[in-house]
Amino acid sequence: MKETFVANLEANQSITTTFLVKSKEVKAKRSGEPFLSLVLGDKSGELDAKMWDNVEGIEGSFDRDDFIKVKGTVQVYRNRPQLTIHKLRRCDDGEVDFSDYFPKTSKDISVMFEELLTIVDGVENSFLRELSMSLLLDEEFAAKFKQAPAAKTLHHAWIGGLLEHTLSLCKLCKLVGQNYEGLDIDLLLTGAVLHDIGKTQELSYSRSFAYTTEGQLLGHMILELDIVNEKIAEIDAFPRELKVLIQHLIISHHGEYEFGSPKLPMFPEALLLHSLDNLDSKLEAMKAILKTDPNIEGAWTGYNTMFGRPLFKGFKANGQNPATSG
Repeated sequence: MKETFVANLEANQSITTTFLVKSKEVKAKRSGEPFLSLVLGDKSGELDAKMWDNVEGIEGSFDRDDFIKVKGTVQVYRNRPQLTIHKLRRCDDGEVDFSDYFPKTSKDISVMFEELLTIVDGVENSFLRELSMSLLLDEEFAAKFKQAPAAKTLHHAWIGGLLEHTLSLCKLCKLVGQNYEGLDIDLLLTGAVLHDIGKTQELSYSRSFAYTTEGQLLGHMILELDIVNEKIAEIDAFPRELKVLIQHLIISHHGEYEFGSPKLPMFPEALLLHSLDNLDSKLEAMKAILKTDPNIEGAWTGYNTMFGRPLFKGFKANGQNPATSG
């Protein structure tokens, strides 16, 4: 069992532990000699690491997505922890517990799935209810759906993240949808259930989070259109107009062409689905960034490319945040 995790490292700490290699580069010093530049990780976060000496015999012994055992010292470089590696060797899979290296939802997957089934069971439109249930009760699909992350890095990027995001979005749809007259809540909820199901095929997550070949070539929206169309074809007399509305919910949920949306939302349920999906994903992403920010000192994160700005970590006075205390 791994005892030393990224989140618990301290400056000037000497460690001997194992990590998953997230990225690997061989670079050159000013002298021309090679050194290793790595990003290492476990379920608690990621860590920059450098091996400055004696890399010729080591460099070819491991690669990205391998587990390695390292001996080194944690230092602070540009306000961030960095590991200087003194010794390194590749580990066999049998030497590690995979659960130590992949972030996982803190919530109970079985409880979340049952809650989602309850929401879907409450959908009054029989065609929409049968469509969602035909997927969620498909054992092969459900097994993938319960484990898949919702994204590679941006939001809910952990085991169970797709289920967590889908359930959260369904709750938001029920809560916000009731505030507006004339909305088809059944249609909105169905869009929430189906909007990211293609990520069960788009992403691989057996060692690290990455895109499958189909995911790279097609993307999750094309993949989920195929999934949905196949399920609809199995339902007798499924209304053609309803199928078109569902397809539009799927292909418009990113909301903007620049974000990969083939179509912009063109009816109220589509607009609300996009807005709530955007809210849930970005809020969860911001929380994760603030939680895992590597900057040791200061009230701000570094510049974040997703948000296009640094993020504020809060005022601190005597160890408390005056914005939230007393």
